[in-house]
Amino acid sequence: MNVADMSIKEIRLAIEKMDEVPKDFLQLLKEDQRAGVQALARQQEAAIARQEKLAAMWTEMTSYERALREKGHVHLFGIDEVGRGPLAGPVVACAVCLPEDFYLPGLNDSKKIPVATREAFYEVIVRDALAIGVGIVDAARIDEINILQATKEAMKNAIDNAAILPDACLIDAVQLSDLPCEQVPIIGGDAKSVSIAAASIVAKVTRDRMMAAYANEYPAYGFEKNAGYGTAEHLSAIARFGPTPIHRMTFTGVKEQA
Repeated sequence: MNVADMSIKEIRLAIEKMDEVPKDFLQLLKEDQRAGVQALARQQEAAIARQEKLAAMWTEMTSYERALREKGHVHLFGIDEVGRGPLAGPVVACAVCLPEDFYLPGLNDSKKIPVATREAFYEVIVRDALAIGVGIVDAARIDEINILQATKEAMKNAIDNAAILPDACLIDAVQLSDLPCEQVPIIGGDAKSVSIAAASIVAKVTRDRMMAAYANEYPAYGFEKNAGYGTAEHLSAIARFGPTPIHRMTFTGVKEQA
């Protein structure tokens, strides 16, 4: 491919068709004196640097998984929850078992990923995971047993609802009792393990969709925007209209209005 004989538009179209830009082709772009070609070369160098950074991050975030597989474990569950802090709605936990060759660069803690990316990642995880289990504990049960115990209950339910049994569980910050397998609690695990990060994505998208549905039933509270968290708008609605059946009556911000 003779870069010198190609227009800038032709070079751009050629790059778009490439899965990966060869180093010798990139070098030719850098040697071309045309400003437009130089700009394309810089864009490709930046894209390569981003991919290398994401690959290094992936390697770091699979260290727990590799260590467990070296010990002979096959079905590794990442477990995380969403919804400890809100004033309304359930706590949702997810257990995800990813295949060993799963690769989704950029996968991270669901809170650090834009909504559109999170939704796209959700679709990939649901499509490619070996197993996914979801556990949901509602507001009434949270009030009955407290949020920590409700979180653990949701996590156990998520494990039970998966289609396979785990060989080991990577869990975000929490230690569960009575698990029939090795467990590795990791503080900040959704940013340190791809399995936990995947679970956080599925849990977050699942809960956000539930809260959007509740917004149709209780439109005054802005659940589609605040997901049940104690925003000023939400607190104002509780004060004005009182709590709904999905509010947590033992939580500050709700119990005063009950």
